[in-house]
Amino acid sequence: MSTNSSIITRDVDKLSAPTTNIYESVAVIAKRARQIAAKQKEELNSKLAEFASTVDNLEEIFENREQIEISKFYERMPKPSTVATEEFLNGELSFRIADFEEDNKEY
Repeated sequence: MSTNSSIITRDVDKLSAPTTNIYESVAVIAKRARQIAAKQKEELNSKLAEFASTVDNLEEIFENREQIEISKFYERMPKPSTVATEEFLNGELSFRIADFEEDNKEY
């Protein structure tokens, strides 16, 4: 049985250290991962837009080697969650956690 090389065991204490709460740490990492994914998707779509065809006929659509290579490059990139976790653990992310009491005051 083979394991996925993108699966990495993480120390929960190290993950929770910057926020003192594992759930807050995961929320910060998830938000950053979504930002990275959106940026990558935008970049990929802009590069692939150059190859967009207005032809609806399947017979006239052909494989473009460069388009395939661009797609493969993005598939081989590290997952956004992995990049975000590394940034978080290396102290490269700045974040603030809103004060729960302050946000829920009644006026």
